[in-house]
Amino acid sequence: MTTTHFDYLIVGGGMVADTAARGIRELDTDGSIGILSDDVDEPYTRPALSKKLWTDDEFTWEKVPLGTSDDTGADIRLRTRATAIRPDAHEVDADGETFSYGKLLIATGGKPVSLPVEDHSDGARALTFRTAEDYRRLRALAGEVDRVAVVGGGYIGSELAAALVQNDVETVLVHTGAVLGDAVFPAALAERFEKLFRDAGVEIVAGSKVSGGEVDATGARLELDNGDEVRADAVVSGLGIEVATDLAEAAGLKVDDGVHVDAQLRASADDVYAAGDVASYPDRLLGRRRVEHVDNANEQGKAAGRNLAGAAEPYTHTPYYYSAVFGIRYEAVGTLDSSLETLEDWIDADRGVVYYLDDDRVVGVLLWNVEDARDAARSVLAESDTLTRDDLVGRIR
Repeated sequence: MTTTHFDYLIVGGGMVADTAARGIRELDTDGSIGILSDDVDEPYTRPALSKKLWTDDEFTWEKVPLGTSDDTGADIRLRTRATAIRPDAHEVDADGETFSYGKLLIATGGKPVSLPVEDHSDGARALTFRTAEDYRRLRALAGEVDRVAVVGGGYIGSELAAALVQNDVETVLVHTGAVLGDAVFPAALAERFEKLFRDAGVEIVAGSKVSGGEVDATGARLELDNGDEVRADAVVSGLGIEVATDLAEAAGLKVDDGVHVDAQLRASADDVYAAGDVASYPDRLLGRRRVEHVDNANEQGKAAGRNLAGAAEPYTHTPYYYSAVFGIRYEAVGTLDSSLETLEDWIDADRGVVYYLDDDRVVGVLLWNVEDARDAARSVLAESDTLTRDDLVGRIR
């Protein structure tokens, strides 16, 4: 096999790769950067795939690519899947070629969870949703069929259901909760959230898991674990991802719900780093965690790139995550779990803050239609050991 050397090699071609390359360039303007991506597109803004591209006519496809190669000079190898990492040799194998590196960043993210159905359509009517190509396929399908089933009530599933119904597609959303959003929102807020979907025309099938079924060129038949069936012209899975740690594990790196990294995002082998969805890192406010949202990808990617180039800086950013459907936007910092005790502080009927408490200590903050308050939410988490319930009421406005 031929060998190509890069001073900095990034395995994975998502938003982390983009910001990492930019982080490298902040300190090293000349070092060679290689990006091995199994995608068919250069890095792009992933949140738009389930949000603005469906609902904002002014947000056109030309705004999706991030311009990584033009801006940083990175050599991006598309349709290139890494198959092995050898940390001791500072080498990565990919599609019949060996790449040597000075520093390596693992940014492999994850792969979407598929449905347990027999697909005889070769993916034409049974889709997962992760990449720009997935978006193009679903967008084309939405213009061809009348009814689409979305499976999964989390961020991707709910956003896809909202996107489809707002583009005049009859939409049925299948999820396992009793009420849409009830795993993260207090009961009354979850009911309000679900009502947004019902009022928009989404058919909701709650409390059900897809256990089987069949998809062919004529449509999809989904078998539910309660014995019912859902039929549609096509189905898309919004069940989240399986984190892609297989390369790291095979390379002998420490893996524990993601590639285990230290505060500088260094993995357990010399000159190897990890960032983004795949990285388990020590958050300065919340402890060790793995975060699958865009703010973390952007900030952690940049920090990793700077550290690859010698900055030796701790990653101190506590990321937020957000969703936007039917004219509402919610943002969150920390842990949102409806099984925790909550304290709701509503500014008015449409805007409010929900604090999630564990043993009277705030561990998460939900901002419902409250703008420019993420830093205030982080401050609450930083001071959580000293704050009382009375301190929380009215604190964020």
